[in-house]
Parts: sequence; C-alpha cells; structure tokens
Amino acid sequence: MCVESDVCEIEGCSSSDELPTLSGSMSPGLKSNPDLPACKPGQKFRAALLRCRTPDLAAAGILSIGNVLNYMDRYTVAGVLVDIQRYYNVSDSKAGLLQTVFICSFMVAAPIFGYLGDRFNRKVILSCGIFFWSIVTLLSSFISREYYWLLVLSRGLVGIGESSYSSISPTIIGDLFTNNSRAMMLSVFYLAIPLGSGLGYILGSGAKDVAKDWHWALRVSPVLGITVGALILLFVREPERGSAEQMGGRRTRTSWVCDMNALVKNRSYVFSSLASAAVSFATGAFGIWIPAYLTRAQVVQRTADPCTKEVCSSADTFIFGAITCVTGLLGVLIGAAATRLSRQKTERADPLVCAVSMLGSAIFICLIFVVAKKSIVGAYVCIFIGETLLFVNWAITADILMFVVIPTRRATAIAFQSFTTHLLGDAGSPYLIGLISDSLQTTYASSTLWQFLSLGYALMLCPFIIVLGGMFFLATALFFLDDKEKADKQANQLARTPSSVRV
Repeated sequence: MCVESDVCEIEGCSSSDELPTLSGSMSPGLKSNPDLPACKPGQKFRAALLRCRTPDLAAAGILSIGNVLNYMDRYTVAGVLVDIQRYYNVSDSKAGLLQTVFICSFMVAAPIFGYLGDRFNRKVILSCGIFFWSIVTLLSSFISREYYWLLVLSRGLVGIGESSYSSISPTIIGDLFTNNSRAMMLSVFYLAIPLGSGLGYILGSGAKDVAKDWHWALRVSPVLGITVGALILLFVREPERGSAEQMGGRRTRTSWVCDMNALVKNRSYVFSSLASAAVSFATGAFGIWIPAYLTRAQVVQRTADPCTKEVCSSADTFIFGAITCVTGLLGVLIGAAATRLSRQKTERADPLVCAVSMLGSAIFICLIFVVAKKSIVGAYVCIFIGETLLFVNWAITADILMFVVIPTRRATAIAFQSFTTHLLGDAGSPYLIGLISDSLQTTYASSTLWQFLSLGYALMLCPFIIVLGGMFFLATALFFLDDKEKADKQANQLARTPSSVRV
C-alpha cells in the first residue's frame, strides 16, 4: 500500500496491478485505498522519502558496494603489474600466474559456498569471506622480493574469500526483489563488476603514485572491505529463500545431487554458462594485459621510454581504469534499454541482446591490435566501444539464470556457473596469454617491437573466443522459453509440497 506513517494515501499512485520498470517487463504495482485521505504536500514528500529508504533497497546498496570492493581488490594487482614484474623480476607468464591462481582457487571454492549458501545463513558467510580476503590482501603487501611464491599463494587465498561473496550475494537480491525490480537491482549489482574493476586500476596506480611505493596499492581496499563486512552483518537481513516469489514458508529442500542433475539438463543454463565463460576468458586476459600492451605500444611509437625506474608510469593503467568504469555504466544502461525494447518484439530478447552485443564487441576488439601500433588514441576508442558492447550482457546473463532456475537452487546454480566460467575462462587466459607471449618473444628477446607484437598476437585469441560466446547465446535463445516455463511449473509444485518432503 502506498501510504505514509500519518495514514494517508499518496496521490498519483497507480491502482493497477502492474507497473512498468527499467527492463520493460511488468511488476506488481502499488494499490490505492479509497478509505484513506489524500496526503498533504508535506506528507507526500515524507512518505515518498520513507518509501525510497526501504530496508531492501539499503541491503541491495550495501551488497552492491561490497561487489565493487570485491572487484576493486581483484584488479588492484593488475594496476601495478608492471611494478610487480620489476620488483620480483618475473616474466609475463609468471606475472599472469597471479591472476590464474586467484581464479583457480575462486572457482574451486564456488561450488562449496553455493552448497552452503542454499542451506545456511548467507550474510554471515558473506561477512566472513570479506573479512578473510581483506586481511590476507593486507598481509600480502609486506611480502619481500625473495618470496614471490608467497605472493602467488596469497592471491589464491584471496580468491577463496571473494568466492563466497560472488556465489551468494546475488541470491539475496533475488530473494529481496522479483520480476522487473529484480532485474533492475541485479543490473546495479553487476554494474559493480566493471566499476570495481576500473576503480581497482585507478586505486592501484593512484596509491602507488601518492606513496611512491606499489605496496600501498594493496593496503587501501582491505580497510574498506572490513567496513562493508560489518555493514552487511548489521544492516542486511537474511530473506527467506523464494520469499519474493511467494515460496518462502512452504518451500521444499532438494538434495544437492538433484540440484546438479536438474542444472545439467537445463539447456539455457548450460549454454549461457558457456557464453559467460567466453566473456570471462576475454575480460580476464584484457584486465591483466591491456595496460601493459598499451605501455609497450607507446615505447614502439617512441612517445614513451622503457621503464627503468623503481616506480613505473601509471598513465595507461589510470586511463584504462577510467574507461572500464565508464563503459561498465554504459554497457549496463544499454543492456537494460535494449532488453526493454526487444521484449516488445520477442520473449527471447535477453539471450538475443547478449549474442548481438558479443558479436559486435569482437569486431572492435580485433581493431585494437590493428591500430595500436600507429595510434594510441585509436586503440583507446576501440577499447571503449568493444568493452561497452562486452559489458552489455553481464547483468542480463544473471537475469537469465533467475528466470530458468528455481529459487531454492539459485546459489548452487550461480556457484556452479561461476566454477564453469572461470574454469573455461579467466582461470587460464592470463597465464595462457603470457605463456604465448613469452614463447613468441624468444625469437627476438631484446627487441621492444617484438615484445609489443608478441603480446598483441597472443591477445588476438580473445576476439575468436568472444565470437564463440555469441554463438552460445544464440543457442540459449533457442531453449530459453521452454526452460523458463519448466522453472515456473516446478517452483509452483515445490510451493504446494509439504516442507518435510525431500526430493
């Protein structure tokens, strides 16, 4: 009911059953009550303010901020990668190993946290995960140059902590909201991925420049992480699983084997997970290597000198981080608008929008390696357009999962999807690109031109993987409506089944 604490009705509230929201589908509207008097102007303002400051919106905001910090910490290392290479005297492949070890531990832990997230208090698990990765990141900033293997190990431990957050937090939002409200909240939540990634580059390079020491790049995000972990414990409520879809009080708990069997047979879920793996492969490789590639490009163009100082220039890292923040915002907005318009034409809009955006992204990412040798500005333009199109699908992919998977197995579904996308995606891509680059460099090891070209040739693998991901999204579109209908029917059956029954 659209009312305020003085028991009056806000004028202008819809009396219809549904209201249009951001992505275009309909959500339950606010019903008016003819027995209540209309609010006065001051009362209407206070009532609208109270309605905007609902606990669920606050919880979604805190969770989104936590996701920003999650990805900020993940890419802070990428923001100072050149400095880490110089400090520890490691090759491209060993530098790429930092991200590979992080992602491997992340994906191995994801199914475990998915199982726990479907059965135990989720906000406690989230907070413990944030506290853990924050402390480990802080301690890793004190590792001396003789112990590079210890830095690699610390990134693996950080991956375990961050896995708890990424696997569970979207399911809380899924249970706080439904229909179009959920799509909008998930869009905000997944906007944190490019925003946090970009801020990670900016934070890493900025802290390094201010302190004149790259180690300080790893000492800022832990403080923020511990703060957000405390906010989650204090202010985020633990919603009943499926409560947003009226399943809460009568849900049936299915076994993990049953959950996995159902997910493997869910074709939309499988194909969208494979498509996400392609996105993960490209973003994982780009996130680590594009700043270094642009730095080498400027050396080849003779607009910059090779770094021989203790603290290397961070201009390219800073610019790339800013571009990632902006393109992330644009990608989410374009994805929401495109999905809203496309749903008026077809019910398969979600996977089709993802497919078109990925195929378009592949074209501009290819152009990066064509123009970078001659024009850094041209490379930045191609990066801007390619990243924007690539980021269109992130929030939409999460919404596809919510449509085709029942609420009581969503944490498991997200965790298993995370495992799959990282296993086939960015778990190996940073190391693989570095390994290919190292192999090519052996021919002319002392040539700065060849160092630039070898990394570019290695990165050319990414657009081909992106095209493959677009094909997987087209396959998702073929089965999307059938799988959505099956999920709706099964959810209704579980809601009618006594909670003591185990399937």
